[in-house]
Amino acid sequence: MKKLRERFPEDGIVAEETADQSDATRFERCWYVDPLDGTKEFIAKNGEFSVMVGLAIGGEAKLGVVFQPVRDKLYRGVVGHGATLHERGEWRALEVSEEANPAKLALVASRSHRPADLDELIRRLGITKEAASGSVGLKIGIIAERQADLYVHASDRSSKWDACAPEAILRAAGGRFTDVGGAPFRYDEADIKNRRGILACNATAYEKVFPVIHALATERGFLPK
Repeated sequence: MKKLRERFPEDGIVAEETADQSDATRFERCWYVDPLDGTKEFIAKNGEFSVMVGLAIGGEAKLGVVFQPVRDKLYRGVVGHGATLHERGEWRALEVSEEANPAKLALVASRSHRPADLDELIRRLGITKEAASGSVGLKIGIIAERQADLYVHASDRSSKWDACAPEAILRAAGGRFTDVGGAPFRYDEADIKNRRGILACNATAYEKVFPVIHALATERGFLPK
C-alpha cells in the first residue's frame, strides 16, 4: 500500500486489512489489495495462496495481478489488452478454452470451502472433471491456463478484494466473470461484500451453464425468486 500511494497518490486503495474502506466510493481509480488470499492454505503449507492487486476504474475491474510466491508464478491481465503468465523465467500469453459442452467442462472448486450444493450442480451439468485449489486468484489462473473452465462460489463470504484482480485477469484472457445472478461486479459501492457470489467461466460455455447455476441458486434460497 505504501508503494501504491507513492506511485499513484491520486488513487484510492481498499485492502482487506484497512479499517477505512471508503475509498471505493470516493475515487475514480481504486486499487483493491488482498495481501494473502487463501489463509487456510497458507496455514496448511500447501502453497495454494496468493497476493492479489487489482485496479478498478469507473467502478469496473481493468487490471489485475495475482502472484503465487511458492511457485513463483505471476498472472497479470489488462482488460482489452490480454493476459499473461510469468513462470520459470518466461512470459506466455493466456487465453481461456473454447469448450462449449457443459458436460466436458473442468470445474475448479475450493479446497477448503467446498459448497454443499456443488455436487448437485455437477450432476445437473454432467461434469466429470473436477480440480481443487485454494485462493480465488489461483482458481482463475487455472481457468486462464485452460486447466479448468468453470468456478462457482454461491456464497456471500467473499469481498471485492477477492474479485477485482481475478476478474481483470479472466476477462483479459477472454473469459466471463459475474455474480451467480449474471450481474457484473461494481467496485464503486460502499458495500464491499460479494453478496451474490462469483461465477467465472470461459465465454463459450457461459450462456449454457448460467441458467443451470442461476436456477439452483434460486432453488436453494441464495438468490431471491
